[in-house]
Amino acid sequence: MPASSPRGDRVPAPVSSGPTRSLAYLVSQYPALSMAFVVREVRELRKLGFRIDTASINPSDRPSESLTEEEREEFRGTYYVKTDGLFGAAKAHLQTLPTNPRGYCQGLALFLHLGGLDLRKQFLNLMYFTEALMVGQWMRRRSQAHLHCHLGQQAATVGLYVRNVCRRGFSITVHGPDEFYDVKGQYLARKIAAADFVVCISSFARSRLMLLSPRSHWDKFIVSRLGVDPQLFSPPDQKPSNDVVEILCVGRLVPSKGQHILIAAVDRLVQQSCPVRLRIAGSGPDESSLQAHAAQLAQPSCVCFEGAVDQDRIRTLYAAADIFCLPSFAEGVPVALMEAMSMGLPCVTTNITGIPELIRDGIEGLLVSPSDLDALVEALAKLIDDATLRQRLANGARKRILEHYNLHRNVQLLASYFAERVGP
Repeated sequence: MPASSPRGDRVPAPVSSGPTRSLAYLVSQYPALSMAFVVREVRELRKLGFRIDTASINPSDRPSESLTEEEREEFRGTYYVKTDGLFGAAKAHLQTLPTNPRGYCQGLALFLHLGGLDLRKQFLNLMYFTEALMVGQWMRRRSQAHLHCHLGQQAATVGLYVRNVCRRGFSITVHGPDEFYDVKGQYLARKIAAADFVVCISSFARSRLMLLSPRSHWDKFIVSRLGVDPQLFSPPDQKPSNDVVEILCVGRLVPSKGQHILIAAVDRLVQQSCPVRLRIAGSGPDESSLQAHAAQLAQPSCVCFEGAVDQDRIRTLYAAADIFCLPSFAEGVPVALMEAMSMGLPCVTTNITGIPELIRDGIEGLLVSPSDLDALVEALAKLIDDATLRQRLANGARKRILEHYNLHRNVQLLASYFAERVGP
């Protein structure tokens, strides 16, 4: 086993130059704005000599002309399950049943068990079963023997069926926290039992899986952090001279991100005569309610909505910002925080789930309790008033990324885990 560093982190071992390691990656939607880290991970693994084939249950979240060049390359090489339609689904059933009757019957039994007497669950599990047959046939064509799923939700449920029907290798990267809120509905305990190993992006995520499983499964759980490219996300040579303090928030516009609390905090700061402007980058179901909230402020112009922003444009927003804020109610470990920290931005966020593993309060950023409007206003005001504190936290944040959340180092570590556990 590779040695450990003085910090207790495992030191990445060089990936063997022997037979090429090969994996199939399955994601619910690929590429997607909110899943850019998967694209980075896949491409880094390929640089390390892995053959990675990608499959996505759903089409990309944007047309090909709106993708970055890297995303277009991934788009062109990805198998999209749903685009095969009813013909592809029927073909997968007809191909699997005569060639693998035992596996097909095992998948059918799993469908009947998980669906139970609930008609909605029956329908969903019939879809998962069918999609698994399609993925299994794709893996056969690609000569892939191991399936790795990102996130422990729907794609991993398809992966569970692939495991049962095709007896392929099966692993998951678990982020949390969504799957932890519906453990039974996501069949999480069953996925843990079926998986060869489970990659956890934080110690917090690993602890939740330990809570859900017998000790005999604990050696399956690997902590492997996500990361960002510190050369791509690097501090600008010179900050623009702003007439106001620019606060940036990047994330999907969903209730869990807490953007309504941030808008309320900025409104209070403006009422206290703080020269501040908030930019919100992202899209999602909360967009109309957030815009309506901002329109009701005394100075609606202090909140700007940037819409969905790709990886090429997002760095421009980071470079122009003075403070990054993500007041989430629920998270895994947000990659947007890593990007902002790597760009040398002081961050304000919440002390929940895996975030305190990324940011230590007062060292790499400021942490507040989720939903605590007063604490959020106080933390933002402290940074607005104290340029020295902003710079100190920004320096600490950049150092933290370089030491612990460097994409290249962390994917090399992940590659060493895969090399140990996945056959050529």
